[in-house]
Amino acid sequence: MLKIVYAPDPILKKECTPLPQVDDHHRDLIKQMYEAMYEANGVGLAAPQVGLDKRIFILDSGAKEGNKTPLTMINPTLVSIEEKKVPYEEGCLSFPEHFAEIDRPDQLTVEYLDENNKKQILTTDGFTSRIIQHELDHLNGILFVDHLSRLKRDVIIRKMKKFKKEKNNINEKKI
Repeated sequence: MLKIVYAPDPILKKECTPLPQVDDHHRDLIKQMYEAMYEANGVGLAAPQVGLDKRIFILDSGAKEGNKTPLTMINPTLVSIEEKKVPYEEGCLSFPEHFAEIDRPDQLTVEYLDENNKKQILTTDGFTSRIIQHELDHLNGILFVDHLSRLKRDVIIRKMKKFKKEKNNINEKKI
């Protein structure tokens, strides 16, 4: 099973490469990404969060309510985005237990390939729109903490370095 990559990690700051087309190997990776996301109780997961340099992300805005509505986006591109921004508390699987209020537009239209290489266009708002923007940021090497003040970002990154160090110490003791 794929493992979630925790910040700070260089892969999370890298702009990902597009896929020329989706094949069975990519579909298997996408399946594994869903397994990792659901295991971590997430609603979105981008390829760099599992160490993959690919322009793929998955989301399931109904997962928290037990109403699974999985959606896979490959090579996503924003077609349009509302100008007015609304605040909402965000978290990230690569930043466990860290949350911050982020201002983002509420509505967008995105174009992408699905797992069957079919071009799709989706116009959405609310929670789904927010997840798409968050995951699209990941594909561009932007983290949710990059939307915060330098002070808040530095505090969270410092805590994540400590978290990773403690996690590594625990894993070493198990060996």
